[in-house]
Amino acid sequence: MSQFTQLFPSCPKFTDKDVPDQIGKVFIVTGGASGVGFEVSRILYEKNATVYIAARTESKAGKAINNIKQRYGSNGRLESLVLDLANPATIKPAVESFTSKEQRLDVLFNNAGVMGTSPNEKTIQGYELQMGTNALGPFLLTKLLEPILIRTAARQTSFGNVRIVWVSSMLDIGTPKGGVVWDAQTDEPALHVNMMANYMQSKAGVTFLGHEFAKRLSDKGIISMSLHPGMLKTELQRNMPAPVRAAMGMVFKGPIYGAYTELFAGLSCDITARDNGGYIIPWGRIGSVPGHMAEGMRSEEEGTGLSEKFYNWCEETMRPYQ
Repeated sequence: MSQFTQLFPSCPKFTDKDVPDQIGKVFIVTGGASGVGFEVSRILYEKNATVYIAARTESKAGKAINNIKQRYGSNGRLESLVLDLANPATIKPAVESFTSKEQRLDVLFNNAGVMGTSPNEKTIQGYELQMGTNALGPFLLTKLLEPILIRTAARQTSFGNVRIVWVSSMLDIGTPKGGVVWDAQTDEPALHVNMMANYMQSKAGVTFLGHEFAKRLSDKGIISMSLHPGMLKTELQRNMPAPVRAAMGMVFKGPIYGAYTELFAGLSCDITARDNGGYIIPWGRIGSVPGHMAEGMRSEEEGTGLSEKFYNWCEETMRPYQ
């Protein structure tokens, strides 16, 4: 039933019409220059927010900013933030640039990702590209932004207005057993021969990070949630074979629907402290992860402790860049 309702979800109940005025609030949207991230950025800007569109190049972010400004009016502000999640050396300078300009960060949307790359494609550090881009890079970005998120939350009068949104995937299909398969010899996530297994492992890792950051930041008034944005037609499929892309194009929804899921996670008052660390399904509903992953989110005494193990691996791997 869970798979069916995620493949064919009911109509979204939290859309752009439900987003209140965001004047004075500041957001970062990674991958905000195209697809779902573009729609999230556009809607927030229309609601008078300050939105930093994070992209790999200034030209890509600038093109998106010009596109939005030409089409939509606002009392908000659009800024570019240049970073490459596959190259951790670019992330700290981007964060330093951001914090030199802003005194607050209300929501970080870890939206950017890659899919369909060969197991042989690597990040600058030599890690499988999907794992590096989808999980390691966002971990580092979030870790470096923790201080400003905490300061922003400390000024809030109610819990949960400051949030971290992690874009995962539909975990019920194709996710390796346990979410992340651990290689005992290398003491890090295993490299699978199958591209999709590597992709789903990286997205399971994203979900683990959403859970672990919630554990660590809940007492600071911060909500951290992961989500399945929905089956969508976006640039994420650009590396897939042409017949697969064509089939997806006939069935999948447009990126605006994924934006509704992300905006629900980032802004909806329906999400409370009891949901912190949880998982959202299309188009903005509280869901649950598969049982084999839920076991990993529990301690070693009660489960496998794999979620915490993955967080600690990310911490150690990204330590040189913090």
